Amino acid sequence: MSHIVAPSILSADFGNLQRDVEMINQSKAPWFHIDVMDGVFVPNISFGFPVIKAINKHAKKPLDVHLMIVQPERYIEDFKNVGAHVLTVHYEASTHLHRTLQQIKAAGMKTGVALNPHTPVSVLEDILIETDLVCMMSVNPGFGGQKFIENTYKKVTQLKQMIKDKGCQTLIEIDGGVDLNNYKKLLAAGADVLVAGNTVFSSTDPLKTIEALMQ
Repeated sequence: MSHIVAPSILSADFGNLQRDVEMINQSKAPWFHIDVMDGVFVPNISFGFPVIKAINKHAKKPLDVHLMIVQPERYIEDFKNVGAHVLTVHYEASTHLHRTLQQIKAAGMKTGVALNPHTPVSVLEDILIETDLVCMMSVNPGFGGQKFIENTYKKVTQLKQMIKDKGCQTLIEIDGGVDLNNYKKLLAAGADVLVAGNTVFSSTDPLKTIEALMQ
């Protein structure tokens, strides 16, 4: 399977959201990435159900929804109802992670677990079999446009080995600071999904930038 690029809507122009969604529809990117922040788990607030519903109305590709919120289990059905295809919760925010992943799966979505930069991949040892995707935070969550944390490469390599050892099909997603200078190294380390926000939406030619990231 070739890798996936998921442009992050957090970096889109909110005044022209439909235009930017349609641009991604026309691009070679297979997914949309949507960050949901509550101002509690991370020091920022993004958007909620009405905005995601509006995005889904125009989107022709799957929505990869990343929850940076406390008690994510309260909203699983709601995110399914507004169009989430993949639903990712943070390891650090989920007291009963196994149960939450089972609820996501029961609702008919792919399961994702996100790890903050300081969290070792070893914490996934007992939950990997329930996980369709691991979202590796390569910046501290909360804001777009941050500098990439170099230790991410090592963590990707470690996680890839764990996935192989367990015979899982789990995808590794990188979220934060992905650009045209580091994406090939991330893929070589074992990444499967690249989230690109600032790199795509600050580009003078977003379609060409997405195409370059898909190479």
